[in-house]
Amino acid sequence: MRIVHVSDCFAPRTGGIETQVGDLARHQVRAGHEVHVLTATLGAGGERGGVVDVEGGVHVHRLGARLPFDLPVNPVAGPRLVRTALRGVRPDVVHVHAGVLSPFAFDGVRVATALRLPTAITWHCMLDGTLGVGRPVVRHTRWRRLPAALSAVSGAAAERVRALFDTRVDVVPNGIDVGTWAPDPVATPDPVATPDPVATPDPAATPDPAAPVHLVATMRLAPRKRAVPLVDLVAAAVRRLPPGAVRLTLVGDGPARDAVRSRVAAAGLVDVVDLRGRLDRTQVRATYRDADVFLAPARLEAFGIAALEARTAGLVVLARAGTGVGEFVTDGVDGYLVADDAAMTDAIVRVAQDRDLLAALRHHAATVPPPFDWEHVLAAADAQYARAAQLV
Repeated sequence: MRIVHVSDCFAPRTGGIETQVGDLARHQVRAGHEVHVLTATLGAGGERGGVVDVEGGVHVHRLGARLPFDLPVNPVAGPRLVRTALRGVRPDVVHVHAGVLSPFAFDGVRVATALRLPTAITWHCMLDGTLGVGRPVVRHTRWRRLPAALSAVSGAAAERVRALFDTRVDVVPNGIDVGTWAPDPVATPDPVATPDPVATPDPAATPDPAAPVHLVATMRLAPRKRAVPLVDLVAAAVRRLPPGAVRLTLVGDGPARDAVRSRVAAAGLVDVVDLRGRLDRTQVRATYRDADVFLAPARLEAFGIAALEARTAGLVVLARAGTGVGEFVTDGVDGYLVADDAAMTDAIVRVAQDRDLLAALRHHAATVPPPFDWEHVLAAADAQYARAAQLV
C-alpha cells in the first residue's frame, strides 16, 4: 500500500504528534508499505518548499516556508505544494494527523478529499473549549458531510470529536515498543544456588520503607502540561509526610523551565526535586528503572504517551480522570485516576505511607503489559484505511 501522512509538525521537532507520526510511518515501512510524510516543518538544514528527504525508509516532503520562529505552516503555497505532492505520489490512502490548530493538516484534508483520495483523519488532542465555535462551522460547511474516516487517539478524545461532527469516530491509539519499555525479567531464584547480588529486584517485593518513594514526571515544560502545578501538588504531599519520604525527578524542557525552577526554590524543594532537562529515550528508560510512581497532572491529555511508557516500564501512574490515560491505567489496580490536584496529592501520600499497596500496584503494572504495541496500532490504522476507501 502507498500511504501518505499529513502533519503540520514532524522531526526534527520533538513532541507527541511528531514522535507518533514518525514511529507509525517507520513501522509501516517495515510492514512493507511505501510511506510518505507531507509536513510544514522545515528540515534540520532548513529544507523546505518541496524538498524530499528519505529518513528511515520514509519519504519526507518538506513543504513549509521560512517564517519567524520556524512556524510549521505555509498559508500561501501549502495547498499547491500538497496538491502537487499527492498527484505525484498517487497514494492509496491519505492519513491526516490533526491538533486543535492544524492549518497545514486541514489543507491536506481539503486537497485530498477534492482529489477524491481515500482520507482518514486522526485527532491527537482534546477539543475542550472548541465545541461552541466548532459545531456551527461544521454544520454550515462541507465538513458536515466530509468523506473521511474520523478517529482520535483515545476514547476520551474521540468523544469530543464525535460531539463536534455527530458521526462515527473510532480510536487509533498511540503506540510504543512494549518489549523495549517493559521492565527487565525477574529471575526466579534457585533455592540451592548462591543468591545473585545483582539480580533484578522483584517489582512485587515490598519497597524499603526507609527509602524515599521515587516520583517521576516526563513532559514538555509548558503551561498545558502543568509543570508548575505539579511542583505545587508534590510540595503539598511533602508537607504531609516525614522528611525524605519522597523525591521527584522531572524530565523535560520548555518555556516554563525558569518558572518551574523558581517554584521549586520557593517551595523549599531543591533537595527533593531533580530537574533533569531533556533526555533521550534510552536515558528515560534508565530513569524509570529506579522510579516507583509516574505523575501526569495534565487536564487535556488526549492519550499520554509518556504515561504509557512509564506504565509499561512497571511504574504506578497517577493521572487525571477523563483523559486518555484511562485507556491503559485502571484506577486502584495499576495507578489512580484522580479528580484534581488535591486528589493527586492524596494519592502520593497514600502510596508513600503504604508500601504494601505500592508494591501491589507496581506488581500489576510490571506483570500485565498494556495492549498498545505497534501490531495493535497498525491494525487499527489499517481498519481506518479500509473505512476511508469505502467513503470515496
